[in-house]
Amino acid sequence: MTVRIYVRASTKEQDAERALDDLVEFSKKYSDSYTAYVENHTGTKLDRPELNRLLEEAEREDILLVESVDRLSRLSQDDFSILKQRIKDKGLRLVVADLPTTHEVKNKAGNDLENSILTVINDMLIDLLATMAKLDNDKRRERIKQGLERSGYKPTGKKANIGKHERIKQLLEAGNMTKDEIAKAVGVGIATVYRVAKGG
Repeated sequence: MTVRIYVRASTKEQDAERALDDLVEFSKKYSDSYTAYVENHTGTKLDRPELNRLLEEAEREDILLVESVDRLSRLSQDDFSILKQRIKDKGLRLVVADLPTTHEVKNKAGNDLENSILTVINDMLIDLLATMAKLDNDKRRERIKQGLERSGYKPTGKKANIGKHERIKQLLEAGNMTKDEIAKAVGVGIATVYRVAKGG
């Protein structure tokens, strides 16, 4: 089992490795083997190079260790559900350093009921913290938007590539390729494939 440590900061001016040493020390509670994934990238996007690499390299029963939920996600509810599904598909266990209920080692003495209750509690807390992180980010973005509007600046949004989305749907319906293979074949991020599969 390997502990996959994910650390992120939004901008290059911020120190993404700030918490890495503490997380490496924390990871020894679970395994002597760890791999660190460090990036400066917004948490509002599903497609992040290092997060994608972590999910590609991870193996079943590995641990995904983050400092806090907002380091993993400032995503919308729909996108966060996609990320959770990707983590589940890989068979990873999410451990959040500042959320003690996620630290417990499961399957102690075969207490399935206790483990099930703990899983439900952790899922609820992680969802709540992810929602709070998204709301906090939305407030900051709104303040920035208001400032830009006062200055007369008008940003343009990025439009979805309809052709690629249709090709993804076709390959999903054919059912003979994995989501990773479809992403590579179409030339999109794996998160886009998950989003299209979900109907987005």
